[in-house]
Amino acid sequence: MAGRDTEIERKLAEAGVAPEVTEAALEIDAILQGLRRRMRTRELGQQAIRALDLDLDQAELDVLVAVWAPVKEFGADPGQETMVSTIAQRLGIDPSRASRLVGTLIGKGLLRRAVSQQDARRTLVELTDSGLELIRAVRSYKFLLLGEFLSGWSRDEIAAFLPLLARFSTWVEDAGATPSSRLAAEIEALRRGLHTPAD
Repeated sequence: MAGRDTEIERKLAEAGVAPEVTEAALEIDAILQGLRRRMRTRELGQQAIRALDLDLDQAELDVLVAVWAPVKEFGADPGQETMVSTIAQRLGIDPSRASRLVGTLIGKGLLRRAVSQQDARRTLVELTDSGLELIRAVRSYKFLLLGEFLSGWSRDEIAAFLPLLARFSTWVEDAGATPSSRLAAEIEALRRGLHTPAD
């Protein structure tokens, strides 16, 4: 079992990655994969849906949050108008999927369509009073739990963790999605190795 990552360690060493960085990368990946699997069933939004007995699924809740547009999450201007395309962009989903979800939530009385005050040709999406009440309840639930958990952390731990988490969260956009040119040869060799015809 000990040798399972030997190949990875060798490849990273050949690419000039220090052994301690390779070890950290393996540890981070293991933590993230475990977190991803746990969050599929224990994500705070899903817990809130169950605890508050809501007639919603996670995708619908995501749309409601995108309409509410928390500034810390989306950096949205509180006065910005929200259209279906805005929701799709905020959630990184296809506009047609966003439109279907909005239609479902309108049917549930949680969203409504409105006309833009800036451009009468635009159709906006807004929370109804019921939708606003639901979002406030879900966010209160979520942050009560998260706040209770973080209360066990020291101020120094929180102060150290937040900037590092923010920095790490940019990895997919900055480096993960587009490998550096320095790694191009290694990645091309991996690709060729997978597509070599059998003898």
